[in-house]
Amino acid sequence: MQIEKQFSVTGINKPAVLANIARALADEKVNIKALIITDSKGSDVMRMVVDKPDVARVLLSKFDSPVTEANVISVDIPNRPGAFAALAEKLSRSHISIESAYCTAGGPAGKAIAIFQVPYIEQAKKVMLEAMNRKPEKLIPNMRAPQGRR
Repeated sequence: MQIEKQFSVTGINKPAVLANIARALADEKVNIKALIITDSKGSDVMRMVVDKPDVARVLLSKFDSPVTEANVISVDIPNRPGAFAALAEKLSRSHISIESAYCTAGGPAGKAIAIFQVPYIEQAKKVMLEAMNRKPEKLIPNMRAPQGRR
């Protein structure tokens, strides 16, 4: 679990904008770790987390689309039903609102990446870490506890 930089780019629902952004990142060997594109009442937004935020910041500034940045929590979760829900519920029980969230469909070793944008990032990180370190097998169904944690 770590705090990462999320870039939000608006106005990408035009021909070639997404392709051009993706190509610019690829050409500079910037890997997109998580990505979501939403369209709400004509206001399209692409949110993404990358492995080289400093490079991405420079590249994104060259496009004609407004870009904002926010700190988000990135957490590896098992790619199975209930994993994302368990973390969202834990934040809810701690009265931490989720401003935006999304996750990857899966990756190496059956893992997915969940991204949470919350107003109190350090508090949310602490809540999730405590929950995962106590009894991760109860927090996330079918998740094995680390050795010595049962």
